[in-house]
Amino acid sequence: MPVAPFPTDRLRVLGSAPLRSEGGFVLYWMIASRRSGWSFALQRAAAWAEELGRPLVVLEALRAGYPHASDRLHAFVLQGMADNQASFARHGVTYYPYVEKRPGDGRGLLAALSEMACVVVTDDFPGFFLPRMLAAAGRTLGVRLEAVDGCGLVPLAAADKAFARAVDFRRHLQRCFIAGPPELPLADPLLGLELPRLPALPQAVLGRWPQASPRLLEAEPGALAELEIDHGVAPVETCGGASAAREALDGFVRGRLDRYAEDRNHPDDGAASGLSPWLHFGHLSAAEVFHAVTSREGWEPGRLPEKARGTREGFWDLSMSAEAFLDQLLTWRELALNGAAQLSEPEAYESLPAWSRESLAQRSLDPRPHRYDLEALDEGRTHDPLWNACMRELRERGRMQGYLRMLWGKKILEWSASPREALHAMLFLNDRYALDGRDPNSVAGVAWVLGRYDRPWAPERPIFGRVRFMSSASAARKLRLGDYLERWGGSE
Repeated sequence: MPVAPFPTDRLRVLGSAPLRSEGGFVLYWMIASRRSGWSFALQRAAAWAEELGRPLVVLEALRAGYPHASDRLHAFVLQGMADNQASFARHGVTYYPYVEKRPGDGRGLLAALSEMACVVVTDDFPGFFLPRMLAAAGRTLGVRLEAVDGCGLVPLAAADKAFARAVDFRRHLQRCFIAGPPELPLADPLLGLELPRLPALPQAVLGRWPQASPRLLEAEPGALAELEIDHGVAPVETCGGASAAREALDGFVRGRLDRYAEDRNHPDDGAASGLSPWLHFGHLSAAEVFHAVTSREGWEPGRLPEKARGTREGFWDLSMSAEAFLDQLLTWRELALNGAAQLSEPEAYESLPAWSRESLAQRSLDPRPHRYDLEALDEGRTHDPLWNACMRELRERGRMQGYLRMLWGKKILEWSASPREALHAMLFLNDRYALDGRDPNSVAGVAWVLGRYDRPWAPERPIFGRVRFMSSASAARKLRLGDYLERWGGSE
């Protein structure tokens, strides 16, 4: 049966199982776009439910056994689940939050629900363990499974290769917009829909896989303690969920966007957006961010030029700060998504550019004046007060300003026995502590430290070879750091 018009370049059908029109409901398996608005996947699922005249069930599950599962990451996701529960209740949609207590407890849940469903719709996402999970579901489910790409403004399918340079990818994005600005998802895909309601989820399902309790959705410490996750990484003040995300977006657009071009790199009174945790967990859509920024600037598609030149400024005909921010949101974020989708192993050392691997190999025997193992790095025990402050902020706050994160990575490269060891340390520390770790954008940032999306630099330097060098001394000259070091520098 046909459903409402939908951007088909965002849709993948996994496996060959058929639509089951006699099923009891349409199932939206929410795994990446963890929100109730600005979601192509939810929009697709709602359209199927309307077309088939069936209730819509939203399954949002949280595993216990994913890499680096911790109180910090769980609390952030659970806060988003509490938001979603309230939002879907207002829309009359059945929302099913499930949280594993032990790794593997949720095994069989998706299959059990899919046996009762007409069709299963889920999020397509190229990072972390999600591609493997989707591939397995496509092989095993006995009903039509659709994966919907809601990752960025331009569909992942619009590129058939991994781009090596930002300028080339920027030109690709500009061509896509000139050809026709990509369709944005609906702000509220459920608005105005009159779907039948499901009286209750089957007791056979709930008995084996009970819904998350209110105290767990509140991320209460006692409830988190019952889960088999890492309790050594504590929750942070930053709150997860679409409500907190929209508050952060509004604060940025109204309060800091005008200063973004000039002040985004300064930790003290800086103008960075700070939106990456919510973008990573899908509590905020890049489309909503784009809409908020361009609406603030009064932008219309008719202001686009006729030709794509790949330049960082001038394409949008917006203020300097808005152009600079959109370059981060679109070029750099979606370049990372492109790499995650097109490179077979984007986290592997072998995925780095040949020139950077060759240059680093040629300097592999250079003496390291300072060497620190993973434990020393984790504990922030180095000779560099600024680096230690960065690490302390990451451990305690779960975040780090973008320029400082680049410097943080460059120093790990300088202090590690080998570039491979540096890559491992960066990924481990970032993924364990950062709210926006484990994301294609984080992987790309770590890989950039080792040369990805960059160019060879001269002069050649010890340890770094022709890979870009950064120093704490240079950062101290460029950035306002007084308040930052006072807050995070400890007793050094």
